[in-house]
Parts: sequence; structure tokens; C-alpha cells
Amino acid sequence: MINLRASEIAKIVRGELVGDDVAVTSAPVFDSKAAKPGSIFLALKGEKVDGHSYIESAFANGAVLAFVTVASANRCIVVPDVMSALNLLAAHVREVLKDLTVIALTGSQGKTTTKDLLQHILESVGKTVAPVGNFNNELGTPITLLQCDENTKFCILEMGARHVGDIATLCKMAKPNIGMVLRVGTAHIGEFGSAEAVATAKSEMISSLEGSAIAILGQYDDFTKEMSSLHNGKLLTFGETTSADVRATDIEIREGRPHFDLVTPAGRAAVGLRIVGIHQVANALAAAAVASALGASIDLIAGALSTAEVNSKWRMQIHEFNGFVLINDAYNSSPESAEAALRTLVLFAQERGGQSWAFLGKMHELGASSRERHAAIGTLALELGIDHLVGISSPEYAEAVGANSAMTVHLFESKEDSLSLVDQMRSGDVILVKASRAEAFEFLAEEISSKLEAIAVDSEEEER
Repeated sequence: MINLRASEIAKIVRGELVGDDVAVTSAPVFDSKAAKPGSIFLALKGEKVDGHSYIESAFANGAVLAFVTVASANRCIVVPDVMSALNLLAAHVREVLKDLTVIALTGSQGKTTTKDLLQHILESVGKTVAPVGNFNNELGTPITLLQCDENTKFCILEMGARHVGDIATLCKMAKPNIGMVLRVGTAHIGEFGSAEAVATAKSEMISSLEGSAIAILGQYDDFTKEMSSLHNGKLLTFGETTSADVRATDIEIREGRPHFDLVTPAGRAAVGLRIVGIHQVANALAAAAVASALGASIDLIAGALSTAEVNSKWRMQIHEFNGFVLINDAYNSSPESAEAALRTLVLFAQERGGQSWAFLGKMHELGASSRERHAAIGTLALELGIDHLVGISSPEYAEAVGANSAMTVHLFESKEDSLSLVDQMRSGDVILVKASRAEAFEFLAEEISSKLEAIAVDSEEEER
């Protein structure tokens, strides 16, 4: 964060400083344990927790100032609303850092992986700030921006939306130089009511751009393609069709990982991704489109994509041990990402020669279409040739699967009960674990791993 005096910050956020003046040198935090020397603590009031109770703890960890709605004994700025004050401070810092290039991205699928890939590319060009995980809401976006200082060259922001208007508000604060929409899917359709409403929310990324900014659009759905009419400035497209400005050709899958030729207006170069799944091609192209728009050479882009690792937990993490492969994709789930995960599972199983096991939990936020979309994923699993479909607290996956189908269906009420299947697995088998975040399937992945490792140890002892 740029250095500011507490008295300056009080004027920026239109609050009242209580206590003596001090230099603020570190970005705000909302977790008192994460406070650093020189930081601001945000005393946010939630449904169950009041941040005002943790001000002392934050100061003990180095915080020198707090944003509060009720005056504290510690140095603080009293404001009507802490979130609004945070937004005002971030908008000010963005205005001061005129040489900073802000890249904002949104979409129903792929935001975090695209962010990770893009960060890896841009860090080879200059100091880059990006959110950790999917820190992409009205709290995470300004905090990420406030981590920038005079030495930061690029700031990558993920922007999610729960309501129409959310992304427009974030864009007004961040003033992106580049705004990108990856795709519009069915994630959060339960909250918005329809795919059209989701598209309206995502389109604010493009309609909010200034004329000098660059709009980048994926070519994977009609809603995103139609957003080109919302921007009068420079436009760049990416996809797997010949009409896209940045595209992939000659795509191959080797050990589950995509290899392709990257084609941009600057030329052609080979890419071999280290991350798994055919769907990662779209994320790589999105990152390549941004880097291309910023003037990076195609050789730099292709080289960086070929060495990038995904930093975010529980997203297509591959664990290989004792002949088994476990695909831990437990961070979240939607119909689009579930399809991508199942296709990846099939590819791995075909290469290994073992059976495929899909442990699937509920996909949340699908509204009235939830039952139908779960059933569609079950049907897709059958069509793809999945050997075992394991539905946990989600019998809807099996509704359209016939009793005599080639795919074996296992339905369980709990994750713990499903672990009984591990005894049926054999070396060469590939296991996928995937569900919406609230289902906490990362713990299921850990338990399956532990049991498989134990089976392998027992087998080795028997051979001895």
C-alpha cells in the first residue's frame, strides 16, 4: 500500500480520526490475526461476529489504525459504514497510482485459474499483485487493490457478482485498463433467476469500461460474444475457433494435460500446460489474450504458460501414488465445471487402464433447475463411460440413469458412508472428488487418500 497518514485517510474516507496521527504503511485486513505492522484493521460487523471485539488483538499484531462505526480506545477512524470507507480508500489509491495497469476479470467458470496463469506470465514482466484464492467480492477486491504501491506494475482483480450492479460498483472503484469476461454459465443461476440475468451482471465488466480500456471476450457462449456491442474501444477475443484473435490449434491431451499451438496476431508458439483438463485451454487462452494486449511477446507467453502451476487449493489437484490417481477438484462445482472434471477423469482412466470413480456432491445455487441439472450430469457420466458414479446426499444424479446401465451407481447419505467403496478400488483406478464448496469434499479427498495409501502398504507387506 502507498504510505498515507491516518489524518489523510480520515479525509479520504470522510470519517473522524480518534487518537494521534500515524503513518499507515500496510494494506487493510479484516482478520485480526492477519494484521501486520503499519496496517489498518477493518472492524466489520457480521451476523455472528463483531470485528470491534478484535481491535485489541489486531493492534497487538501490528495494526496502527482501525476503521470502526463505534469509537474505540485504540486509534481509529469512525465512519458510518466500514465497507464504504474501504471502497473510498481503494478508489483514492487507484487514482494516485496512475501508472498502474489494472486487469479485471469475471465469468461463471475459470476466474481463479486464469488469474493464477496470468499472474505467472506478468510477474516475468514486472511486480504484479493478485488476489489469494478467489478473493473476488466487495471486500476482497478493494483489499487486493490496496496492496499495490508505486512499484506495482500490474494488478489483477477477480470480480464476482451476487447481484446486478455488483461488478459495476467494483469497476467504478478500480477503473480497469483491461476488462475480461471468460464465459457465462449456470453458476449462481439460483440467485439471479436465469442465464440472461447472469449475463447482465457479467456484462457490467464491459459496459463499465472507459473508452481507452481494452475489452477481452471469450467465444464460448453467445451471451459473452454479444457483449462486444457494449464497448466502443479496442476489443480482443479468445477461443478455439478460427475467428478468435487469440486461439488454440492442434490440441492434444497427454497424461491429462493439454498441449496446443497458441496463435495470436503476433505469431504461433507451442504450449504444454502443467495443469490438467481440456477446459484449461480456455483459461490459458484468456491469460494469453491479456498478456498479448499488454504487449508481451508470444514466446514469453507460451513459455510462461508451459511452466505455470495453479496456486489455489482443491482445484484439479492431481495426487498420484501406488498406482492410483486422485483428482481433488473439491473447491466448488457447477454443471460446466462438473462436465469438465468428468471429461478429465475419463482421459486419465483411459491412459491408466483402470476404472473411473466419480464422487459427486451437490451443486448449489442452481435454483429451480437444480434437479434437472444434476440428472443431466449423471446422464453425461454414463455417456462418457464413467465406471462408477458415486452420489453423496444427491440422488438426483441417478434419476435418468437406467437400472441396467453399464455405469454402476452408488448412492450414499454421507461422505463417511461412501468410504466403504475404497476397498473395491484397484491399482490403475482414477478417482474424482467434486462438489460445491459448502459440501467440504476436501475432507473426503483426504480420507480416500489415506485409505488408498493404507491399502498400498498392506499390499506391499503381503508381497514380502
